[in-house]
Amino acid sequence: MINRREFFLRTAATAGAAAFANFPYHLFAGTTQKLASDRIKLGPMKVEVSRLAQGSGTDGSGGSSNQTRKLGLRGLADLFDAGYDNGVTLWDSADQYGTHPHVKEALKRVPREKVAILSKTHASTEKEMRADLDRFRRELGTDYIDILLLHCMMDGDWPERKKGAMAVISEAREKGIVRTHGTSCHTLEALKAAAANPWVQVDLARINPAKVIMDADVQTVVGVLRQMKAAGKGVIGMKILGAGALRHKADESLQFALSLDCVDCFTIGAESREEMLDLTRKIPAASVRG
Repeated sequence: MINRREFFLRTAATAGAAAFANFPYHLFAGTTQKLASDRIKLGPMKVEVSRLAQGSGTDGSGGSSNQTRKLGLRGLADLFDAGYDNGVTLWDSADQYGTHPHVKEALKRVPREKVAILSKTHASTEKEMRADLDRFRRELGTDYIDILLLHCMMDGDWPERKKGAMAVISEAREKGIVRTHGTSCHTLEALKAAAANPWVQVDLARINPAKVIMDADVQTVVGVLRQMKAAGKGVIGMKILGAGALRHKADESLQFALSLDCVDCFTIGAESREEMLDLTRKIPAASVRG
């Protein structure tokens, strides 16, 4: 008997296959080859990241994820380190995934200043956010967090509900404790609010060519992301492979993401060194495939 998530992903995979029946490669073929290790200056604060981020929460909730359950502390730390060795220097973590200790373990071998650490918070009030900032840094083993996002915004009025946390994060940025900040969004209303709000410097947005686990149809989402870019915000794509549902269509999904003028970089939660290395090999070919 399959659970709800497995049923959803199987259904999404079927829908995704239909969407790729006649994928128009020529429409997304670039003229300049792109690499997973390309250096990107993200958003108004110009935080340097790699084009590909190593994700750690493909199915992350309750303090664990696919990666933590499958790989354990040392295994996921080794995966972050292997990414670093191959130019993947954006490490995507979150309190919800329970992956801060894994980043701390990985930092035992990698110079802190050579990687950009992203984390996410569910804090709403000033008190909650101050506690999270202190705890996150202890768990991550670092004095500062490169990218800190309000996690999983669902409502269009999130700027009002999160204003306490936002004020603390802004103060932390002024002190150098956070380098840049923003949101991850999980509805169209929240995404539009992020596009319109000047506090958001970086957004983590769900995007793939098959509308799998997305906030709206592809054209609508791309339109909002272009508004973000026009406002000078940085955009990190997520769900590039539809939380694994589009893994069998990785070339097409990567080519689509790489062609978007409104996506600076993207995160994918590889679950092994082999999968991560395969992505680094596929990206150059996908960026120019015609």
